Amino acid sequence: MERKENTPQRTARRKYEEANKERRKQASGNFGTMIPRVLYEEINAFLKTSGISKVQLIVAGYEALKKQSNKTTE
Repeated sequence: MERKENTPQRTARRKYEEANKERRKQASGNFGTMIPRVLYEEINAFLKTSGISKVQLIVAGYEALKKQSNKTTE
């Protein structure tokens, strides 16, 4: 894939990205997982109708699993 020609805006954007890449990596993360398309669409539909963000889903799931794990280790 060829890179588009450089324009002043693209050059500035690339320079900014390079300068702030590490800071962004330290501030946030990405799980980068793959799930079956059917499940993905089902989850997205549920989130949309419920007004829940993907971040809220991840945090709530994590908290629920953490509680469940604490109960089983006691």
